[in-house]
Amino acid sequence: MTDHRKIAVVTGGSRGIGRAICARLGRMGCFVWVNYVSRSDAAEKTIELVKQAGGQGQTVQFDVADFDQVQSAFKSIVAESGSVDIVINNAGITRDGLVARMKEADWDAVLDTNLKGAFACAKAALKPMMKNRWGRIVNISSIVGYSGNGGQVNYAAAKAGMVGLTKSLAREFASRKITVNCVAPGYIVTEMTQELDDAVKEKMLSEIPLAALGEAEDVAAAVEYLVSDQAGYVTGQTIHVNGGMYM
Repeated sequence: MTDHRKIAVVTGGSRGIGRAICARLGRMGCFVWVNYVSRSDAAEKTIELVKQAGGQGQTVQFDVADFDQVQSAFKSIVAESGSVDIVINNAGITRDGLVARMKEADWDAVLDTNLKGAFACAKAALKPMMKNRWGRIVNISSIVGYSGNGGQVNYAAAKAGMVGLTKSLAREFASRKITVNCVAPGYIVTEMTQELDDAVKEKMLSEIPLAALGEAEDVAAAVEYLVSDQAGYVTGQTIHVNGGMYM
């Protein structure tokens, strides 16, 4: 059993934005369950960062696209930690391609992980949150869910769907003091963006009023606010972290 720290579950917490969110929750004193699918070594590295930040944590392996795995994992988390107070639906994949060439399997894989996964995790967490009459769910959407993007029809649809999911959940569970919000990152420095050539980076920067790519910590800061007591009167909203690229 953990102590009276807030219990947080972060999906896709082994790297990138998810890792930064886990570290920020650790700094807030949370016990962080770091979800991963295949990179146990990366997830353990995240746990080290959580502990360095002042929190505690443990890794948990499950595929958010598998509804039964999600239900089983959350039951185990509640059994061991006593509750789930915070859920960050961050896990996401891409299977980019133009519609004319996109396979049905590519559509299904992205929607299952990015959208159904958020639904499954929220559903699994709501029972303990309702029992406690307190909870925070934050869905990590994307600027692409608002602006669209050629070659990413599956990803854009899933991320836009997360916004509707967020608003509906917020309305359903507000009476139980459970808030549900979104953070929509723009172009964030990740392993993927670091590999882009200079010409592509320059084009990206020209479209951002602040003329800089965001950092994973910028997204984590928005999440920190939304899960804090200071955001208790904020629900059904999206915070855009994109340097002004989408307004």
